[in-house]
Amino acid sequence: MKKLLSVRHLKKYFPLSGNGIFRSNVRFLRANDDISLDIYAGETFGLVGESGCGKSTFGRVILQLLPQTAGSTVYYGRDENGIDLSKLSPAEMRPLRQDLQIIFQDPYSSLNPRMTVGQILEEGPLTHGMYRRGDPALREHILRVTEECGLQEFMLSRYPHQFSGGQRQRISIARSLAVRPKFIVCDECVSALDVSIQSQILNLLQDLKERERLTYLFISHNLSVVRYLSDRIGVMYLGKMVEVAPTDLLFAHPAHPYTAALLSAVPTTEPESDTSRKEILSGGNLPDPADPPDGCPFHPRCPQACDRCRREKPLLLETASGHFAACHFPLPQ
Repeated sequence: MKKLLSVRHLKKYFPLSGNGIFRSNVRFLRANDDISLDIYAGETFGLVGESGCGKSTFGRVILQLLPQTAGSTVYYGRDENGIDLSKLSPAEMRPLRQDLQIIFQDPYSSLNPRMTVGQILEEGPLTHGMYRRGDPALREHILRVTEECGLQEFMLSRYPHQFSGGQRQRISIARSLAVRPKFIVCDECVSALDVSIQSQILNLLQDLKERERLTYLFISHNLSVVRYLSDRIGVMYLGKMVEVAPTDLLFAHPAHPYTAALLSAVPTTEPESDTSRKEILSGGNLPDPADPPDGCPFHPRCPQACDRCRREKPLLLETASGHFAACHFPLPQ
């Protein structure tokens, strides 16, 4: 498969207030800490983890909506040699935003309340010079996009507050598709919706992916949703990627204890006598991202932690074909 994005040793640290009168001792919150990852053209890469683990920050950083502290993010969509997005200025990054879009989590705050739906959808194509204002072809393009996203023509003259949450999220999806992107970050884009509406949006995203040959980074804390959409899944914990695997393999044979703990918490209709899904208990609370523990970040909550886990940071290594885990003692396949 062809790489679309290649992330290497990405770090995103947020400075916190220092102690003392002059605040010289600045501490940092390590939202993303040394993440390396490849995303391939045409796939949906799911990203899961607890709230606060750095998922949404990672999505924004690879799009350069937030500047990364260190590392590289190479985009291959326009140049076979790749373009390191982290080295581009805002002016240099601007043309590439046509290829790299995002669907935000909250459909109630991500749309401009002063603009009609038609103005919202036209803004991207006009900004990127795809059409001229007043061009009949622009109108045809917007109507085609609204139809693809399950919207109707009369909605173009209305304002966001006149729509339900599900309709607003369809508008957000249409806004992203209006510039014909290659890669879309879906940042918890169904978490604010009712379950019945979630299924409609997920089916829409799947249909659009196949029709437009899109690539998704699908961020969610809902493992069932990620399993439905994703080809591969990455698991984040405390700013680090602790496991990456094809979806079926990760659900059948998790290699990291944290992944196993997440899967054990997924509601199931299987009988309680099925011991293969017994709950894995993880003691302790989530550590402070500004003061992470030494060694493996998961060791304070891991039931199989030992002295080595407390001293050495595990590397993300391949435990099986296409299956990577950052654990000194990965679970058996």
